[in-house]
Amino acid sequence: MSLGQMTIPVSLFVLVTAVAVVRLVEVTTARRNARWAIDRGGVEYGQSHYPVMITLHVCLLVGTVVEVALTGRAFVPWIGWPALAVLLLVQAGRAWCMRALGPRWNTRVIVVPGLPLITTGPYRWMRHPNYLIVLFEGIALPLVHTAWMTGVLFTIANTPWLVVRVRTENAALWPCGPQLAPKAMAQTRGLDLPGRIPKPARRLRRSRADGPSRPCV
Repeated sequence: MSLGQMTIPVSLFVLVTAVAVVRLVEVTTARRNARWAIDRGGVEYGQSHYPVMITLHVCLLVGTVVEVALTGRAFVPWIGWPALAVLLLVQAGRAWCMRALGPRWNTRVIVVPGLPLITTGPYRWMRHPNYLIVLFEGIALPLVHTAWMTGVLFTIANTPWLVVRVRTENAALWPCGPQLAPKAMAQTRGLDLPGRIPKPARRLRRSRADGPSRPCV
């Protein structure tokens, strides 16, 4: 398909659109989970980080399309097919995370006081599998059509945000149960990074049902 002087491969357009639809489904799920958390006195941490995440992921989708359109990147089978396979695997991995957390899954860092940590599914082996998924996804999606510049730029921009996010979640989850003792906080397993205990951004109220539910650990 063509947009003015730019030509966008139909396969890429379909792929990016599909990923965007998945993101919209996730946002809808997060909003529903928000109401669940609000009813149980959920507390949000690191609220200022959220717009950064949204911006980065929008830039990943747009950047992939724009780079291919402007540079005429071709689909290279020995790169594109493995990248597509990884992309499909990470989508399955995220669905696994969502299933394990149930209504406590969210795109924001929201903790419901008193609930124990989830230790099933991928959380049996690592504390932040979803962020490992984000790392692979940020590389795999652009490489399906060899948009390597977008992949590199997204990874460079996203890594500092992930560090801040993981530290915030670790600190927010610490009081949730005895599993997160100070000794465990020092571990680097599964993208764990030590951090100061942040102040809660706000206690969610029934009248502010615009945010999601439990942290995406």
